[in-house]
Amino acid sequence: MPKSKEFISSSESDSDNDQPKQKKKKVEKKEKKEKTESKKEEKSSSSKGPGGEYMFQLSKMRFATVSQFRGNVMVGIREFYDAGGELKPGKKGISLSKDQWKKLKEHIDEIDDAVKDLS
Repeated sequence: MPKSKEFISSSESDSDNDQPKQKKKKVEKKEKKEKTESKKEEKSSSSKGPGGEYMFQLSKMRFATVSQFRGNVMVGIREFYDAGGELKPGKKGISLSKDQWKKLKEHIDEIDDAVKDLS
């Protein structure tokens, strides 16, 4: 018949088996914190694409890019596809000139409000 909690001494409840669990939890919390920090770094950092453009990952295969086309700076949002281990731009996307980009930034607060309103 199992012992009730009344008969278990305090030395048994603070056994060595409990201590590694606590240490493991601390390690897990530390690992989670490191993973979160590395995700933040990934989101905030850019990489150089094959054409020399700056690439900012938005989702798995969607990127915001800053590049030059015929001497003009362009900001793009585009889906990419994997072509034998190399990322290539797909058909779905848009490129904005510097003027269009500035205009979009002017409306960003209004766009945020509309998103909140519809959410």
